[in-house]
Amino acid sequence: MKIVVIGGTGLIGSKVVASLRQKGHEAVAASPNTGVNTITGEGLAEAVAGAQVVVDLANSPNFADDAVMAFFTTAGRNIAAVEKVAGVRHHIALSVVGSDRNPESGYLRAKVAQEELIKASGIPYTIIRSTQFFEFLGGIAQSATDGNTIRLSPAHLQPVASNDVAGLVTEVATAAPANGVIELAGPERIGLDDLVRRYLTAKHDARKVVTDVHARYFGTELNDRSLTPGDNPNIGSTSFEAWLAQA
Repeated sequence: MKIVVIGGTGLIGSKVVASLRQKGHEAVAASPNTGVNTITGEGLAEAVAGAQVVVDLANSPNFADDAVMAFFTTAGRNIAAVEKVAGVRHHIALSVVGSDRNPESGYLRAKVAQEELIKASGIPYTIIRSTQFFEFLGGIAQSATDGNTIRLSPAHLQPVASNDVAGLVTEVATAAPANGVIELAGPERIGLDDLVRRYLTAKHDARKVVTDVHARYFGTELNDRSLTPGDNPNIGSTSFEAWLAQA
């Protein structure tokens, strides 16, 4: 089966492409690095031609509110247009747990807009909402750093390893469309501030984490329901300690 992975050279996409190829599928890594641009449309129709499944894992290179909204809506429309011509039977997109509960975040508003375009396209689909990846903790810490201090919310997250995300995406790509949303989270629920403290300790990073209930995360204040999954999510197998040991 031909499966096109938009963002197929990135953190999750490269793992998904490798896994699908191991399973015997024709997995096409579609990204600007391979001559496919979902914003300009360059190479997109050619990549999707003959595909049964398209997996969209691309992320915006710019997280400013207007830029990220333009990225996800433009790419979403362009991808849907070529999928209809190609007769794609299943569209899969990776989104964010809690995207619909945090309207103050420009990034999460853009993910909701992306999801709505997918639902309205008429193409059978599955939306996978994932919690935050362990691999992005360094970036989260850096974005909240002021001098030697990192100011973070104590709100709970349930972060997950990228390998577990890629595993579920691969599974969904070879299954029937859910025509709905499924969730993925890690096995441990922990406060964002404590999570980053543990990460910095493991990295021998001397910066100090200060707990601040009003600290913003991608533009929004958090509570314990903001970014945690609902009932019966898929649960990744990799604990934070196991990921730290591997990393």
